[in-house]
Amino acid sequence: MIKKIKISKSEKIIFVFLIILASVTLGSYFVIKNKCLFVKNHNPENINFEKPENIAILNAPCGNVIIELYPNVSPKGVERFKTLVRSSAYDGAAFHRVIENKLIQAGDLEFGKRDNLDYGKVGTGKSGLGLIKSEIDTNFKYDRGSVGLARTYKMDTEDSQFFIVLQDEPLFEGEYTPLGKVLYGIEVLEKIKFVSRFHIVPRPDFINTLKLLD
Repeated sequence: MIKKIKISKSEKIIFVFLIILASVTLGSYFVIKNKCLFVKNHNPENINFEKPENIAILNAPCGNVIIELYPNVSPKGVERFKTLVRSSAYDGAAFHRVIENKLIQAGDLEFGKRDNLDYGKVGTGKSGLGLIKSEIDTNFKYDRGSVGLARTYKMDTEDSQFFIVLQDEPLFEGEYTPLGKVLYGIEVLEKIKFVSRFHIVPRPDFINTLKLLD
């Protein structure tokens, strides 16, 4: 006859503790793995915009980033941006340059696309539409969420690449052509992949789509 072994109170406590520990560990794993878990995805159809013709929706891995463009500030820059957006040129472009909590950059249409990513040249590519002149506005404040056209160290070298700042950047004022500002979804940008000590991101995140609202 087999005797039943009674579990002591301390053994029961240890057993329950191990179950709780395993559950917490497993839950933490899924939270860490799903970086978008607590990020709100804004639906532009549920928002009323004063100037819908100047609204762009950038869809990234964690959701929508809704940007208001300022053609009154930078008419040539915004027109170039809209031209590329209308042609779906930015779809599949890498967030190739990301500085944690500071800045993200995308829009290299020559060397930064998902199907043609060249790590040796990304950040130097062009759109094929030619360069445009800088439109500097000293009154534009590059505060958190501001969007600007990237350029080389020289003025009048803007093309397709753009950046969005994740913190106030007063040193950018009077230096870069403004495009607009993020209205909703800045938290989506904060989840874009970065690698410490590397400005060019290996295996980067990509823009899913970038469209105009109208």
